[in-house]
Amino acid sequence: MARWGQDSSSMKLLLFMVPLVLVAGLVSVLGPNPSTWLFNANPPLLFTSLTSSSSPTTTPSEGLLVVAVDTHGGEKVISENTHFNHSSTPPFSVQAIQTPHQQPKKDEQLLTNESYVPPERPKLQRKFSILDRTEAGLLQARAAIRDARNGNQTQDTDYVPVGPMYNNANAFHRSYLEMEKQFKVFVYEEGEPPVFHNGPCKSIYSMEGNFIHAIEMSEQFRTRDPEKAHVFFLPFSVAMLVQFVYVRDSHDFGPIKKTVTDYVNVIAGKYPYWNRSLGADHFYIACHDWGPETSRSVPNLQNNSIRVLCNANTSEGFKPSKDVSFPEINLQTGSINGIIGGPSASRRPLLAFFAGGLHGPIRPVLLEHWENKDQDMRVHKYLPKGVSYYDMLRKSRFCLCPSGYEVASPRVVEAIYTGCVPVLISDHYVPPFSDVLNWRSFSVEVSVEDIPKLKDILLSISSRQYIRMQRRVVQVRRHFEVHSPPKRYDVFHMILHSVWLRRLNLRVHDDQ
Repeated sequence: MARWGQDSSSMKLLLFMVPLVLVAGLVSVLGPNPSTWLFNANPPLLFTSLTSSSSPTTTPSEGLLVVAVDTHGGEKVISENTHFNHSSTPPFSVQAIQTPHQQPKKDEQLLTNESYVPPERPKLQRKFSILDRTEAGLLQARAAIRDARNGNQTQDTDYVPVGPMYNNANAFHRSYLEMEKQFKVFVYEEGEPPVFHNGPCKSIYSMEGNFIHAIEMSEQFRTRDPEKAHVFFLPFSVAMLVQFVYVRDSHDFGPIKKTVTDYVNVIAGKYPYWNRSLGADHFYIACHDWGPETSRSVPNLQNNSIRVLCNANTSEGFKPSKDVSFPEINLQTGSINGIIGGPSASRRPLLAFFAGGLHGPIRPVLLEHWENKDQDMRVHKYLPKGVSYYDMLRKSRFCLCPSGYEVASPRVVEAIYTGCVPVLISDHYVPPFSDVLNWRSFSVEVSVEDIPKLKDILLSISSRQYIRMQRRVVQVRRHFEVHSPPKRYDVFHMILHSVWLRRLNLRVHDDQ
């Protein structure tokens, strides 16, 4: 009886231990399943830069995307290789975002005998707009120009800029080639001739008509797709506004201002580009004295747009960093044939020459001190009968170019055409293409107060230095020549290049 009791107790103990052993064996064999840990993972992290990460093994190609976060709430995925102009404040904050792993489905969570393998995440297609591509191209051009400043000279089949006539010949050449490679201009088609898409080609304002015609006919620089344009051209002629809109002797500038204002309102309402940049990537051209005044019709046209002006007077609001100075060229026949060229420096017997009537405040001072006063200084109000104006230019070493009522004068280009060293007599004048050309190397600048000392100033220039200056005048002449159709490096291309440089200093972005 007692023995049976002992066996009964041992049997109860055995029956109690067996299940415990079986459970322990199963746990030791199967172990914990890591798939159940996914629900304890940390939430997605927002990184302020690609270099900071919670895990040393995390890389941009493993769960990190570079995105441009629009401050207005939108989001664009941008390639890691996309570059932006860091010279201005970017409209987007560039951030790195860690993408979360996809959680397992419910039935997969129940499988405890195998590891969970998450499905491949779909790759997001990286897209960026045409404007992004345009700005990236400009960034590359800026980098190429910077590299060219101290680099080797680039080869060119037509012309290689070299010499002290240029502020930096290498940089100019590279910039010019970059312009030829990618610069595009959209010309608004709105407006009717004769005020729009038209301009004089045979007068002192001839560059207005010549440029309008050349850019509208250009297959290289004009684009019909505004999305691909770097700049937008407003094709009105100030000379034509004065001729057809202004009421003669009325002294009322209102009709011209209204015409320009209405035109800007039309293109701003029809296209998004004016409002996108507030006019900063738009330009117009004017050689008429009223060119600067015309821009005052629209504040953004005056303050933001690129104003291409003959009347480049800093005392009247001309801004060299934004606006463009281009030459006033008096083409009486519409062509430069017959007026280009002159003798060498050693075959010019006269020291200086000027002929012109009383026009503005400077010429009376010049005539008062030098008219018929010195045989070396041929200064005339009117040329003697039978004396050729261009023959006198070709006989002279220095050609005097005083400003009239406005700072620009066609005598500057007339001197350059004939190989005469120009003497600029003006105040507050920014000479054409000063962003590229070093005017001090091939011209003389004299202030109005130094007119009485004019002869002494010219005689102080040694013969050796004069010969150098005269040769440089001949070298830079190509940049002032007018051709139809235009030729590389001529005045049309130099005007475009000056606009191109202003566009390089600007970054446009779309906040829409």
